[in-house]
Amino acid sequence: MIQSLNPKNFSDYELIDSGNYKKLERFGTIITSRPEPQAIWDSSLPETEWNRLAHATFKKEKQHDLNGERGEWVLKKGIEQNWNLNYHHNGLNITFRLGFSSFKHVGIFPEQGANWDFIYEHVKKIKTPEKKVLNLFAYTGGASLAAKAAGADIIHVDSIKQVVSWARANMELSKLNDIRWVIEDALKFVKREAKRGKFYQGIMLDPPSYGHGAAGEKWVIEEHLSEMLKTCKEILDPKEHFFILNLYSTGFSPLVIETLINNIFESPKNLSIGSLYLEDSFSKKLPMGNFGRFTNLVK
Repeated sequence: MIQSLNPKNFSDYELIDSGNYKKLERFGTIITSRPEPQAIWDSSLPETEWNRLAHATFKKEKQHDLNGERGEWVLKKGIEQNWNLNYHHNGLNITFRLGFSSFKHVGIFPEQGANWDFIYEHVKKIKTPEKKVLNLFAYTGGASLAAKAAGADIIHVDSIKQVVSWARANMELSKLNDIRWVIEDALKFVKREAKRGKFYQGIMLDPPSYGHGAAGEKWVIEEHLSEMLKTCKEILDPKEHFFILNLYSTGFSPLVIETLINNIFESPKNLSIGSLYLEDSFSKKLPMGNFGRFTNLVK
């Protein structure tokens, strides 16, 4: 069965409105307006209200580019470039430093709250004394923080040095420590771990459609995802584990993810697949990617 997951308990975040290829969001005390290619419907609030509410509006470099990945933020007077945001749910307490980037992002993907809860809960259930967890394409580290807060020995892998520094700042704000930071191509890292015979009780990966490793290695999801998953299988502890795959590429439906995981991991136990979404205050549901995750934990 295909599931739909929405981070319902994220009190410091709110999707206020969506539509006209944009989304109006509240991150703590800051309200932003930025492009969203999936919001093909009409917005519920008029443009004048969006302009009144938004503290920061992202302007695309190319008006015909619906993805709006590059551009600049226009800030109202008195708005700081950085601020903090908290996530609290079921004992998980973490803090993020947010900021305005030239790629429309602010340092967090709020729909991932549903996965942070899953990671936190399942790390706590692992019986293996040294709970080793691997976060690939780890960005600013929400999944890493959740795993560490639950007691995992976590390795955080991302190819961009500035992003890893951002994740480290989030760790410090969250009053956590001893996350191992690796600035490297994710596929190269897991291949080396497989050669070393390493095992992890938890693996999370959130790959982009396209990207580059720290040494210029090329990542194309259609070309490399299958190889990545096969290598992850080699280092996933067969006795006890959980696994999460997130995909934002619109070419990969939940059924594609289900077939891919079943084929490579040979029909793993407790597999759930589905879509992550955000629901605005007018009950419009905005899709934010698809996921597949499974567990095999010792009872």
